[in-house]
Amino acid sequence: MRQTHQADTTLLLLAVTLTCLGVVMVYSSSSIMAAERYHDGFYFLKRQMVYALVGFGLMAVATYFNYEYWRKLAVPLLLCSMVLLTLLFVPGLGVKAGGAARWLRLPGLTVQPVELVKLGLVLYLAHSLTRKKEKIRSFKYGFVPYMVVVGLLLGLLLKQPDLGSAMIISGVALSMLLVAGIRWRYAIPVILAALPCLYFLVMNVEYRRRRILAFLDPWDDPFDTGFQIIQSLVAFGSGGALGRGLGVGQQKLFYLPEAHTDFIFSVVGEELGMVGVLVVAAMFLILVHRGICIALNTSDPFGKHLAFGLSLLLGLEAFVNISVCMGLLPTKGLALPFLSYGGTSLVASLLAVGILLNISTRTEVRS
Repeated sequence: MRQTHQADTTLLLLAVTLTCLGVVMVYSSSSIMAAERYHDGFYFLKRQMVYALVGFGLMAVATYFNYEYWRKLAVPLLLCSMVLLTLLFVPGLGVKAGGAARWLRLPGLTVQPVELVKLGLVLYLAHSLTRKKEKIRSFKYGFVPYMVVVGLLLGLLLKQPDLGSAMIISGVALSMLLVAGIRWRYAIPVILAALPCLYFLVMNVEYRRRRILAFLDPWDDPFDTGFQIIQSLVAFGSGGALGRGLGVGQQKLFYLPEAHTDFIFSVVGEELGMVGVLVVAAMFLILVHRGICIALNTSDPFGKHLAFGLSLLLGLEAFVNISVCMGLLPTKGLALPFLSYGGTSLVASLLAVGILLNISTRTEVRS
């Protein structure tokens, strides 16, 4: 395949703008806490800037790297990410925080393997769905093998435990399979069977059950399980229409837990107001729209599946994080793509955009 035109500039500008805004908001939301904890108010800012530079570098490489070559890396990348997930349970390698082992300590850095798993799964599904073609409608060849792969990933994620990422992966995988043409009569029983399993996983684990109760009525326990969501709502409410002003927010001053990671959107709401919230949400909507346009307007099946999967992954993660911050979903520890502090998440998101940009150079993209 040869390059026929420039990459989607709208998609590129959105990714760069969101990342730069994220760097600013990470500093605004973490400087006081970093000065208190690490005696360096720039602690998180410096690291996020390094992550952003690495991510931009990989995005640039991926933009000019023919996306067809990712097919050769799909299976090895998925297997590698599964190995990294397994290493989380090796003493001395897995880093626990909040009772969950989600970070892997490597020489010189700490990574979150689940972000690589998400990319690996999308690549694998795009490659496999392209290869199987009409066999996707077969139960034996087109449904069972995917359920086995997804089931293995879910087992490793639930053992951490990481129910939020497990649900994201399930949603992306099922959506890609349905769009590819899998029969609904295969998918519906799986969905119905998953509901009681989800109920069991939530209601039979104390901290998850308390999160659901806090979601239904956070003011019933305002100083414990409901504290985080109440402080998040206070941040949005005190921001008003135009916000308190960049850097002037109060909830980040040890009121709102995880202000620079899971709840950075709440800081956006307080400091930039409803206008800032709507602008950020609109940027994510447009970003996903551009990705879907790329998928719809390419004639290459692999590029179509890949663009759809990556767009859905970024959009679903953003939707869940924003909904949690606004009290529309129970609290889950999921990063907001491009904005939340975290190297693996930011680099993976920018790499995904780079792949989308390369696909966009090889097809006529229409609005």
